[in-house]
Amino acid sequence: MLGLGNPGSEYRGSRHNIGFLCVDALAESHGVRASNREARSLTARLRLGSHELILAKPQTMMNLSGLAARALRTKYRVDLERVLVLHDDIDLPFGRLRIRKDGGSAGHHGVDSLIEAFGSRAFARFRVGVDRPVGNGIDHVLGEFSEGERVRLPAITERVSQAVVFAIQNGLDRAMTEYNQG
Repeated sequence: MLGLGNPGSEYRGSRHNIGFLCVDALAESHGVRASNREARSLTARLRLGSHELILAKPQTMMNLSGLAARALRTKYRVDLERVLVLHDDIDLPFGRLRIRKDGGSAGHHGVDSLIEAFGSRAFARFRVGVDRPVGNGIDHVLGEFSEGERVRLPAITERVSQAVVFAIQNGLDRAMTEYNQG
């Protein structure tokens, strides 16, 4: 599972890093931390019943996420249909979750990088809404969460964590039915 974001303290509280925040929430809820350095990422291993999950936060900057993703897939020999990607989406209202099995990037350069690295669009995305900006989209996603958004973040990252676990245990189709409604 890849949570997309930008490494570095200057990006820590940015909307673009909601994928990192979701990985951290899932890891913390299961008593692990994504702190191992491997394959150009920070990783952690998590066991969910009979499933082993590699949680990863690429450290290549958002627009080069595919470099880390390809290195991770090579190292762990993961089939593309088992890759889950968590990322921000400006086309969704803040906090809204949309799970998709595949598709285009909708202009998200981190997803573009993954599509290029994988040579395919056929990987699952957990798109987390950060709202459509009034002005510049780049300034919006690289900007920090507002106070109101920060208050809502724990519930949002918890819901995404639950959706990931549900998808792993019950399949993407059931997860889409369960979590794409609200």
